[in-house]
Amino acid sequence: MFKTMAQQTKKVLETGLKAQKKPTLREVSVIQSLSSGTAEVTGLSGVGLNELVMFKENVLGMVHTLSPTHVGVVFLTPPTPLKAGDKAHRTGRILDVPVGSGVLGRVINPLGEPLDGLGGVPGNKRLPVERPAVAIMDRAPVQAPLQTGLKVIDAFTPIGRGQRELILGDRQTGKTAIALDTMLNQAGTDVICIYCAIGQRASSTAHVIETLKKSGVFEQSVVVVADGKDEAGLQYIAPYAATSIGEYFMEQGKDVLVIYDDLTAHARAYRQLSLLLKTPPGREAYPGDIFYLHARLLERATHLNAKLGGGSLTALPIVSTEAGNISAYIPTNIISITDGQIYLSTPLFQKGQFPAVDTGRSVSRVGGDAQIPAYRSLVGALKLFYAQFEELESFAKFGTTLDEATTKQLKRGQVIRAIMAQPQYEPMPVADQIAVWVAVEEGVLDDVPETDISKAQYIILKTFHQKFLRTAKAWEDKKEKLTAGVREKLVNAFQNALEKEMK
Repeated sequence: MFKTMAQQTKKVLETGLKAQKKPTLREVSVIQSLSSGTAEVTGLSGVGLNELVMFKENVLGMVHTLSPTHVGVVFLTPPTPLKAGDKAHRTGRILDVPVGSGVLGRVINPLGEPLDGLGGVPGNKRLPVERPAVAIMDRAPVQAPLQTGLKVIDAFTPIGRGQRELILGDRQTGKTAIALDTMLNQAGTDVICIYCAIGQRASSTAHVIETLKKSGVFEQSVVVVADGKDEAGLQYIAPYAATSIGEYFMEQGKDVLVIYDDLTAHARAYRQLSLLLKTPPGREAYPGDIFYLHARLLERATHLNAKLGGGSLTALPIVSTEAGNISAYIPTNIISITDGQIYLSTPLFQKGQFPAVDTGRSVSRVGGDAQIPAYRSLVGALKLFYAQFEELESFAKFGTTLDEATTKQLKRGQVIRAIMAQPQYEPMPVADQIAVWVAVEEGVLDDVPETDISKAQYIILKTFHQKFLRTAKAWEDKKEKLTAGVREKLVNAFQNALEKEMK
């Protein structure tokens, strides 16, 4: 009897062991303390920097700091259900984001989750949000232009594909408007546009999305959103996630435009996380690695060489200043990282000059290499003339009697300033810009009253479209330069049209 029972017990144990799954090892930790958007966790001895950590109810965090006794975790989803003493475990993976054509025409958060109510984002490929910048030997010079459609920028501060051009100015001076117009000007081109909203109001982001949809550029765009109500950790990773999405297309040989709106909010979110995790503060309470925060982001913007497909990623970071102080900590940091800046002046904005670009403080270190040949031969003299005009205008305010030549120079400068004004959401093709600037440089508009400049510009463009379509196409295809013969034909046609229609 006892022998039979023993045999049965042995059989049951053997069956149970066979049915039992292989044990899996999982490193589990305990939350030591919680603060606003961060936590200190003990027990994760093998965890790596930037590794994802999972808490109860699928709350997701990312390891941000490491110390001998604990790790600092920033939350990427709301930590509402958590408290000290709760457990967490490693996931063994680094934060990544979905990439591919499936993200085009979508609004997502930095985790790749949809915000537009259209279901999950298709695509099996994912890329880490933090990736090393392209090696120097894999890069090519920035030479092809990225047209913004804004006369004042394309003429005076040209942007090239693969460049990093900063847009900075005080609040409510039109920084986002310039970036948005640049995106609208890419409609009908092969440029992929990515708009990354960091710490913005939901209403502002919704306005951007609606504008993109109306303009027809949304289907070639991606909108990555981490608004002001999201966790600071989500705002921190947002620009890196947007850049990884752009790098996928760049590596396919495409041209990509990425707009970070804005990096001031990004720096503040990073400062908040760092202070809560007891990182030693530096200037203006920012941590010591704040420069590296943006350097490693903007260094990823580049133009790949032909062996790697020749794709490009152009970055337009936006930074807010206070009272026009461009020597503040974050603005100076990013100015030193980028290849130039477009500075928006509050006085110009208050005078009604839109876009309010201060041409004296704005610069592009790529310069004429980022302009088509027809444009390059035109704007050099214009930039010099306008700089001299601004100095002369400041002296003319004293009421000194002016000679005829000086009066004529002042009038030409005022015409240039009037031509630089441009309504929002009305980007102008590059050939049209060249035609208008030829009329300005050759003095066609010198006798036109300032109040009639807009009407005269309309007449010039109408004439140009009717009589010079072949010339416009040759300019845009880079097959023809702006020769003296073409200038003469344009000037004669424009003068005749103005004499006929301005009466």
